Amino acid sequence: MTTNFSRREFILLGSAGFGTSLLLQACSNKPTTTTATTTGGTEGFKIAIALPGIITDKGWNQSGYEGINLAKQKLGAETAYVEKVAQADQTEVLTDFARKGYNLIFAHGGQFDAAIEQVASQFPNTFFVGVNGNLKAENIASLRIDHLQASYLCGIIGASVTKSNKLAYIAGEKFPATEGELRGFELGARSVKPNIQITSTFTGDWNDVAKAKETTLALISSGADVIYQWLDNASAAVLQTAGEKGVYAFGNTKDQLEVAPKAVLTSAVKRLDLAIAYIAELAKQKQIKGQIYTIGLERTDILFLGKFGAILPEAVKQKVLNAKQEIVNKKIVFEDCKEAGKDTRCVRNPTDKSGGLKKPTSDQIQS
Repeated sequence: MTTNFSRREFILLGSAGFGTSLLLQACSNKPTTTTATTTGGTEGFKIAIALPGIITDKGWNQSGYEGINLAKQKLGAETAYVEKVAQADQTEVLTDFARKGYNLIFAHGGQFDAAIEQVASQFPNTFFVGVNGNLKAENIASLRIDHLQASYLCGIIGASVTKSNKLAYIAGEKFPATEGELRGFELGARSVKPNIQITSTFTGDWNDVAKAKETTLALISSGADVIYQWLDNASAAVLQTAGEKGVYAFGNTKDQLEVAPKAVLTSAVKRLDLAIAYIAELAKQKQIKGQIYTIGLERTDILFLGKFGAILPEAVKQKVLNAKQEIVNKKIVFEDCKEAGKDTRCVRNPTDKSGGLKKPTSDQIQS
């Protein structure tokens, strides 16, 4: 069974203490509710996910939803989800999932970390996983995709095709995952053109289409001709606006080439569905640990570049594929370092006889 609770319905039913049959009856009238028969041998294993956006965004939230559906198919688990969870409601939603006996609860975004930390200590027999999170404890794990690795490759592409020498990065919020992705984009671009300019903007909303389009137009007006975006339902607005204005862009999470074929160079594809199903299987087998699980380009089924746009020269494709293999083979590695007194990440090439970290020659990143 997969159950969709609206936040209001979920909270009201949970606080009223209704039994399972009444809860299911209340949900069965909702058009978005889907059900499936639980397979034998896994009775009692229940997985839930809290999503900040909608499950049809063709991006981050849809991938999370597809992840628990895949886990349901593979493990025969009962699953539930709540979409469009606002920051103010995170603690309440996670608490209600735990009270209803869900064994494994995913919080789909680093913005849930504070809520996970608050709720997990109250439910020691429930395991919480923050996707893109930064927490680990006895009953808390974090699942991370190595966004920096993929964005490094996109940075190489962006710097190779720009004519204005100005790139831009747009994301919904500023937190470790987006900062890491931005840093990778910067490092990749500057490995090609050390003095390239990279402007970053955080809109404050992953799904606001109007704001995404307005921000994209502003960046294009400032001279940016390649845009790397990480948004949810608003991502198409960035890609389509780029196409209309004759500049380039990158898809994210899903392969988004078809959204704007004239603009999209490639996409940083993140198969979160497979990653979530993998973590769920560990939990079902009682092998999950309170640690940070990081998945990089070595898992070619989970993190990879999507289809290349027809506009991308063959030489650039080969350059980026070579760089990808060097990352997998650890000929290019990313390490913690300090720059301008701040903790960040730098790239090291172990074959470089100098053994030095490669840092940008000029600090032109703008936020």
